[in-house]
Amino acid sequence: MLRHALTEAELDLWQLLRSRQLCDIKFRRQVPLGPWIADFVCFEHMLIAEADGSQHADSRHDDSRDADLRRRGFRILRFGNNDVLANPNGVSEIEEPPSPRGLRPRPSPTRGEG
Repeated sequence: MLRHALTEAELDLWQLLRSRQLCDIKFRRQVPLGPWIADFVCFEHMLIAEADGSQHADSRHDDSRDADLRRRGFRILRFGNNDVLANPNGVSEIEEPPSPRGLRPRPSPTRGEG
């Protein structure tokens, strides 16, 4: 079910993903995919990013959801709410392996790479 208000962790993660800030890719938020709603989706790279609370640990529902989304061709990145809230810089520095479409992290101007 689509929600109007994001959780604090989802809002923080959205701030990291929006406007092509992560790996220069475009994410959309709260996207229906079949019977599921993904927190954040990049269709160009078939990538889903999720901010999850502790209720998602060892969730059979999430396992079947993830399996269905993988069958649809998506890769899924899951971030714990505590990780997003406590270490947003660590979340923003993820390095996904290059995909066939060339997903690569953006150079960091703060480290003299850009």
